[in-house]
Amino acid sequence: MPSPEKTSAHRDRPVVRPTQRDEVAAAGSELIGGPIGRWARLGSSPLTPVRVVALTAIGMFALGMVQKIPCYNWAWFRGTSSQYTHACYSDIPHLFVGRGFADGLIPYFERLPGDMDFLEYPVLTGLFMQVAAWFTLPFDGDMQYREQAYWMVNAGMLMICVAVLAVCVARTHRHRPWDALLVALAPALALTATINWDLLAVALTAAAMLMWSRERPLAFGVLLGLATAAKLYPVLLLGPLLVLCWRAWKWREFGAALLGTAGSWFVVNLPVMLLAPEGWKKFYTFSQERTVDFGSFWLIITQRTGENLEVEAVNTYAVLLMLLACAGIGALTLTAPRRPRFAQLAFLVVAAFILTNKVYSPQYVLWLIPLAALARPRWRDFLIWQTCEVMYFAGIWLYLAYTSSGNKQGLPTEGYQFAIALHLAGTLFLCAMVVRDILLPERDGVRRDGSDDPSGGVLDGAEDVFVLGQAAHPPQHAAQAVEGPRVEWGVVRE
Repeated sequence: MPSPEKTSAHRDRPVVRPTQRDEVAAAGSELIGGPIGRWARLGSSPLTPVRVVALTAIGMFALGMVQKIPCYNWAWFRGTSSQYTHACYSDIPHLFVGRGFADGLIPYFERLPGDMDFLEYPVLTGLFMQVAAWFTLPFDGDMQYREQAYWMVNAGMLMICVAVLAVCVARTHRHRPWDALLVALAPALALTATINWDLLAVALTAAAMLMWSRERPLAFGVLLGLATAAKLYPVLLLGPLLVLCWRAWKWREFGAALLGTAGSWFVVNLPVMLLAPEGWKKFYTFSQERTVDFGSFWLIITQRTGENLEVEAVNTYAVLLMLLACAGIGALTLTAPRRPRFAQLAFLVVAAFILTNKVYSPQYVLWLIPLAALARPRWRDFLIWQTCEVMYFAGIWLYLAYTSSGNKQGLPTEGYQFAIALHLAGTLFLCAMVVRDILLPERDGVRRDGSDDPSGGVLDGAEDVFVLGQAAHPPQHAAQAVEGPRVEWGVVRE
């Protein structure tokens, strides 16, 4: 349970208004009446910040659905290039047929016709897809109508995920709910939300981070395990959490988080592992066997050199690069002048995975959007990054239009490589800003009001116990001192 002192401090701290601290937010607020709102009735409106954020996110999601109308009406069903030229491609209607849901096949238990013998998605995502297929059963008609219905049902379920995501991000930093508008208004969220099913894992990860911020490590672990059962990347958050808990000596809380993660993941996966082992392992074998694909710097190397890189070699190099990145993040955590915030390290480790991976699908940007909003809630930097991602979103579809159409209209290979470089540069730029905030904590906008780590839960206000290369100092607003010896370079100091 949260300590009374910490709870009282959170309640007493006023809500941070970005329009009073962020030039871009202040300028943008002129569209709705200025920084405070010329028509605002403070204290009397039912539209609380969390509700405004959730409604805005749902509105942006709906705009993304409107953007898919050309494909919904005809482009998904007439050739391939039209859905690319309209930039409205989605896996959902195609996999309704291609993965056997239209034929009533049970994922993981029944083989699929063609090259893909089993569903290549994690178990919880497969369940999500199957539930949507059950909801589609009442819609009877030709195949095009059923595919449209399946996409619409999935869109409705994913809209719930968006609402959950927005609410969780808005409530993670108790006195900074407006930072969640970065998530709600992110153009890449609207454009990519219904390409695939990633929003399920993203929403569960956001819910897990909310639980950690409320000092509920077991609930955090359970939700993180469920998120990992839907997509692999959420398990990466245990890495930075381990190092942060090491520095603050919060081993009991980390153990509860680890236990919850492993337990919920096994509960979801174990029945399929035992009853359909071949189908269950397809996701993991597919990830290993997948060749260099769209969006990665590996593809640039392949296309520029004209040589096909061996899958095993790329897997090895990608793992080594990721391990190096994680080692660097760990060293940064243990040597920083002040313990980094959990959201900062969560963003860095997921970004490192995206940057080193052999594939970058357009919807992977969803993994980073909520973490970026919590790690670096600065509108200028966020919009720079989002601009790069939107340009990549346009680039991949124009490139696919160029390669799939006979008239070669679209973006040639060199242009697509530039789009990949933009995506990589934008992500690296935001990583650099986060690292700078860690090295210069006085530049961190979240900490300017005296906060320590609003999303850190038990880490918020905790004293440093293990710091490499320097004396450990408690934060200025530490809620409680940690009892026990202090360790520097492995030497115990009483």
